[in-house]
Amino acid sequence: MNWIRKTTVLCAALTLAVAMVVGSAGPAAARKVYKIGALFATSGPASMLGLPEKNTASMLEESINSQGGINGTPIKLIIYDTQADPTKTVTAAKKLIKKDKVDVIIGPTTSGATLAIIDVIQKAEIPLISCAASVRIVQPVKKWVFKTPQTDVMAVEKIYAKLQKEGKKKIAIITVSNGFGDSGRVQLKKFANKYGITVVADERYGSKDTDMTVQMTKIKGTDAEAIICWGTNPGPAVIAKNRKQLGITIPLYNSHGVASKKFIELSGGAAEGTFLPAGRLLVADQLPDSDPQKAVLVGYRDNYEKRFGGSVSTFGGHAYDAFNIAVQALRNLSDKKMDPTRGAIRSAIEKIHGFVGTGGVFNFSPEDHNGLTQDDFVMIKIENGSWKLAE
Repeated sequence: MNWIRKTTVLCAALTLAVAMVVGSAGPAAARKVYKIGALFATSGPASMLGLPEKNTASMLEESINSQGGINGTPIKLIIYDTQADPTKTVTAAKKLIKKDKVDVIIGPTTSGATLAIIDVIQKAEIPLISCAASVRIVQPVKKWVFKTPQTDVMAVEKIYAKLQKEGKKKIAIITVSNGFGDSGRVQLKKFANKYGITVVADERYGSKDTDMTVQMTKIKGTDAEAIICWGTNPGPAVIAKNRKQLGITIPLYNSHGVASKKFIELSGGAAEGTFLPAGRLLVADQLPDSDPQKAVLVGYRDNYEKRFGGSVSTFGGHAYDAFNIAVQALRNLSDKKMDPTRGAIRSAIEKIHGFVGTGGVFNFSPEDHNGLTQDDFVMIKIENGSWKLAE
């Protein structure tokens, strides 16, 4: 009889142990906080992009937690400054993954930094929602990598469609020598023929260059009918100034990399009359009330400017979208009482449809980890020191 009692006690103990293990694996017991890691360039050459991203993510963390978090579970945001340096970004990404053990990462700010960590992300099997533009980030599709900005392909085709409509066939391009500029340059050349356009000048500049008079003088000597500059500030502002100083009168188009009031300020008036493709955030008040994005855009803009002053930028908007997409994925899992593993979060992101953000209405799928189309861009003209919808 003793052996029966001992066996019964042992079985009961084993049953309790298994129950404890299974119970601790459940979403309610396992999760006391959701950790979102962020890689933003808050200092260095891309800080004009990264600081609005940091501000936005911090504002959202505070707002969501003040409302009870995600079904009662708070969010912890862990931010590292990458300085837009690929090597430092890799180090920071590994720290978020191994030391901080975050559930999902948003950022990096720049294309070069994002491309540098893709292998790390893929091997660690952690979802990443980048705030950078290069189409190479999501094409071909990488299982664990998503992004919120419209791609450079969309931007190129938006500009080319306008030039084609105006009958312009010869262009000069000037692109920055970094991941963003390199990718843009490839797309500018790749899609030119599709729109009957010939690139008659192909100039480069460094991200730290302070004068591009030599390159712009070469462009002036061609028969180009328009100039397309591909970069992020301060370079494009310098190019706008050089264009004005040299008396170049053909139109100047910029990439979506200058979609910040800082570009207008840095150019000292030289940006007047120039064009760029961008999301609708910059022209929110000019949209009809029927636009599905308007309420989101106005709400984000007003909250950001009230909190931080200054003007809202497209770049902060990229972080707004990335953070909220991560939160939506976590909320969807919580609502279904599913364990928020990194794999489950990745799958939840991929299933998000109809998410209204600042960059557009996102529809992700296994084949599309950007979720946007060219229609999520509008053409904007800088007029009287501000943004004007040009379509």
